[in-house]
Amino acid sequence: MAAWDRAAWLHRRAAKAVYQRLAGRAVVSHQSALLLYGVQVSELDLRRVHVTRISGLGRSGSTVCQHAARPPIGESVEHDGVLLTHGARAVVEAVRAASYPVAVSVVDQALRRRVATAEELAAALSLFEGRPGNTTATRAVLFADGRSESVGESRLRVMLADLGLPVPTLQAEIRDEHGALVARVDFLLAECGVVIEFDGAVKYGDGTPDTLIAEKVREDRLRDLGYQVVRVSWPDLARPLDLLARIRRAIGRAQPGSIAGYVTAGR
Repeated sequence: MAAWDRAAWLHRRAAKAVYQRLAGRAVVSHQSALLLYGVQVSELDLRRVHVTRISGLGRSGSTVCQHAARPPIGESVEHDGVLLTHGARAVVEAVRAASYPVAVSVVDQALRRRVATAEELAAALSLFEGRPGNTTATRAVLFADGRSESVGESRLRVMLADLGLPVPTLQAEIRDEHGALVARVDFLLAECGVVIEFDGAVKYGDGTPDTLIAEKVREDRLRDLGYQVVRVSWPDLARPLDLLARIRRAIGRAQPGSIAGYVTAGR
């Protein structure tokens, strides 16, 4: 089990135990609630379980952070025997203390997993208007896109915007001139003729030779249609200027006017 997965598993266990110990006096909230909803909250602080009091007073400590219900909780959601704050509220409360790239990755996942809708997130933001961190949360909600399939894709999407590159189409389906699907790609700069793929730890499934060969064939077919392909991995996110140079070189090599086939917008 990866270190982050183990930390998330331990946190979920601790959150359930704290909820039972408080015996209905609090609901699980913030990033603790998001973990129980199934949202990956990579890089958020998991050292303490977060709960929000619905009756009585509570004291925070080294393992539990007890929040006052300001504004009042209102509707809560039962999930696997535990009461949680509504998904949209949990998202906003969790990302208010996060950096912008981390906040975007959390909101993307919440949208993708249908933990909250864009309308629900907007309503939750209004509850905390004027509070610290709400500007970051608002920016993240406005930029969020549930088509991002991983934390890495979300982080890359933020970086592409920061580098001033054109807005990409996410999860675009590229088909040949006969309508056969060639590839579903992470990012497509359609007007530039460039495909950008984020290579996460599990990008190639089981990593067998057949899987790797199939991926190479897929990439060769994209090039045959006229696309330039840029692959990005986690270490590249720490070198944005080097990545920008690679993408610009790919744009320079591309000939968008000669691309064959067509694109179906991502879903």
